[in-house]
Amino acid sequence: MRFERPGSHKIRLAIGDTGSLSEAMRRVFEPGVHFEPIPTPRSDDWLAAHDEFGQTFDQFKAEAWNKPDGARRRIYLQPLGEFSAGRSPSQQTLKEYASVFFAVETETLPAVPVPVQAFTPRVNAKTNKRQILTTDVLSFLKENLPYDAFCVLAITMEDLYPEPLWDFVFGEASLSDRVGVCSFARYDPMFYGQLRRPDYQTLLLRRACKVLVHETAHMFGLQHCIFFNCLMNGSNHLGESDRWPMHFCPVCLRKLQFSTGSDIVQQYGKLALFYDAAGFAHEARHKDRNDDLGF
Repeated sequence: MRFERPGSHKIRLAIGDTGSLSEAMRRVFEPGVHFEPIPTPRSDDWLAAHDEFGQTFDQFKAEAWNKPDGARRRIYLQPLGEFSAGRSPSQQTLKEYASVFFAVETETLPAVPVPVQAFTPRVNAKTNKRQILTTDVLSFLKENLPYDAFCVLAITMEDLYPEPLWDFVFGEASLSDRVGVCSFARYDPMFYGQLRRPDYQTLLLRRACKVLVHETAHMFGLQHCIFFNCLMNGSNHLGESDRWPMHFCPVCLRKLQFSTGSDIVQQYGKLALFYDAAGFAHEARHKDRNDDLGF
């Protein structure tokens, strides 16, 4: 199937009827000029290889996906393997970002070594580097889910593959089982034999924050977005991931707000502070939208 970018009518249907919302919330979910359309996929992009029809807000709401509640109230990050200083993103910063972005209390579990044989290792034929199987990681997480966990996301510097025929994945998560995993291995230029840029640590952190949010959102039941250039777009390669913005489009943001009941105005204010502290200057453009909305 050749992907066709959705028109304005289809996008409005995907956002859903906002007539019963407050004026402020209607502005939040207004497409406006601050959200870029999804690009026409190139031959190596995700939508050129995968048929996806999109998930509207009404479809998401009808599915009654998992929500944080009084019993399952925390997001847990589970480090797997080593996070060497200078080569890895800050676990503390990732925890802070997840807490702010999802407006859900987030904790980091003690790191565990990679039980290589239990995670079905292989050596990638293209990179000659070790990879571990995502489905084994997800099974491990499911067996060790904390009692108060809304979800658990494994974070690792190990490269991942989801099945023998696939080259790699940046991450994978279950929409129903509340477990997921993401790898930061391919976000390091040295993985490809390239030199690190002077802003390497900021680049690595930005990429790690994006994939962390993307995979965690899957555990809330959000599917890939086909309506805008959005953090929930699928990705086949690093260039495609780098194209993602660090925010959700109106369709995906409405799904998340429905799940958490968060105060979007307060959430955007905290995100702006986080981006300033992290050195994510590119996000200044999206903060202009906050000003337009009175945030």
